[in-house]
Amino acid sequence: MKALVTGGAGFIGSHIIDRLLVSDWHVTVVDNFDPFYPRWSKEANIAAHRGDPKYELIEADIRDRDALRGRINASYDVIVHLAARAGVRPSIADPIGYQAVNVMGTQNLLELAVERGVKQFVFASSSSVYGVNPDVPWRETASLLPISPYASTKLSGEMMGHVYSHLYGLRFIALRFFTVYGPRQRPDLAIHKLSKCILNGDPVPVYGDGGSRRDYTYIDDIIQGITAAMEYSASSYEVINLGGSHPIGLLEMIQTIERHAGVKARLSFQPDQPGDVPQTYAYTGKAHALLGYEPRTDFDTGIRSFMEWLRAAAPRDAVHA
Repeated sequence: MKALVTGGAGFIGSHIIDRLLVSDWHVTVVDNFDPFYPRWSKEANIAAHRGDPKYELIEADIRDRDALRGRINASYDVIVHLAARAGVRPSIADPIGYQAVNVMGTQNLLELAVERGVKQFVFASSSSVYGVNPDVPWRETASLLPISPYASTKLSGEMMGHVYSHLYGLRFIALRFFTVYGPRQRPDLAIHKLSKCILNGDPVPVYGDGGSRRDYTYIDDIIQGITAAMEYSASSYEVINLGGSHPIGLLEMIQTIERHAGVKARLSFQPDQPGDVPQTYAYTGKAHALLGYEPRTDFDTGIRSFMEWLRAAAPRDAVHA
């Protein structure tokens, strides 16, 4: 079996590559090593992959359709499209850039799928498409009112997938990820950023009153959902939540990190940030019914695993700071 994975040097991408290579998939990765966070971090993610004969890395930008068509000559059983400009707050500062990568880049991959005869397309969407919706847990049938450019680009990707599924018979599975965390997590995300602040004795920014809640989802559970979506064949188009279904408050998250760090946090309360939502909460009944999805990692166990990785990575982190 052959898979094309975009963003395969990133956090989620490198974990799915781990799983696929162990399962004897042949994997082609497309990644442009965008400087949103340091290249050395991504290089560390894929260091173990480079020596595997079943692994190929193509350094290319998904916005460049000609480069994709010129350098990707094989056909694949599935495309797993994870590459994107990430983050709600940065998207407010650069909405045009996010549109170019997340919308046009996705359309380029859909075009490539049609040209190469790929039948299965798994798309990384986001819980941010739900916007501010007090009716929790969020079901895939909910009305969607995104409140950030990033969220709107993810919703656009879902809609484009529906078009290509309808016109060309491409099976398109959009997975709405809910705040993924674990080893290799991006350094801009809250758990990683706040953990470093706590370990270094720096002030920990708390936006608003600390009452915001997130449905944190451990990386191993997300990988379970992605691999199941790669094999799903019962319908031609689906949108499916992948979450933990146990929202955690911001202050509770900080307290859990404190416990595993053995350090007390110095809190610094800040104003609410534009584009942030007060809570996220996934309904995962559809994921269970269609994919057999069942998150197994509780938050305390997940944070312990993350902190073990972060401590091990700390010397490397310091060298490259």
